[in-house]
Amino acid sequence: MNVDDLKRLVALGEGAYLEFKFRVPRADRIAKEVIALANTRGGRVLVGVGDDGSIVGVKDAHEELFALQKALESHCEPPVSLNIEGVRISRRREVLVVDVPRSAAKPHFLITDAINGSETNGKKAYVRVGAESLEASREAVRLMKAEQSPRDTRFTFGEAEQKLMAYLEHYERITVREYARLVGIPEKRASHTLVLMARAEVLQLHSDRNEDYFTVAYEKVER
Repeated sequence: MNVDDLKRLVALGEGAYLEFKFRVPRADRIAKEVIALANTRGGRVLVGVGDDGSIVGVKDAHEELFALQKALESHCEPPVSLNIEGVRISRRREVLVVDVPRSAAKPHFLITDAINGSETNGKKAYVRVGAESLEASREAVRLMKAEQSPRDTRFTFGEAEQKLMAYLEHYERITVREYARLVGIPEKRASHTLVLMARAEVLQLHSDRNEDYFTVAYEKVER
């Protein structure tokens, strides 16, 4: 990648596939961004680019690269594979282009440290939703795990499932909570059913800032 390529990339702005960092931030923060991209559709982190899109570069690329690698070693489980390239923008500054492929080993989890003497919640998975890295729902984590052992998924298409499909035909989307209320079952069971139907590619899960939801997987239905 050259400077012109970099400028075109930055012009796209931050989004689902692109994150700007002035420099490598606190270890758990940069690890969270990388994990979210790897757990979703991949993308790039540009180190040396401000939030406003200003291409300022970093003075010591080796120091920033070391900080990034240590952060990922300490806070990512399992490790995330990266491709890192430096783009020199002046005699003393360059931008690090951190290419994060969509991972075949997801879900990746953020491993947190003790803060102020107390333990945090251990490990959490993150996904990319627009320009944000958000904690993955339990349904999203289950589906990521299922990708590691793909197999034919079968379920009984009973009265509750028929009621669900009729609801989706009218309202187009449904959350775990809404499905549980719709058919009068516990949320845990509703979650299991929706994940099972998503694994069978009858439904599709959408991560959302407020609450994840499911829609009909039209491509599968049309086939």
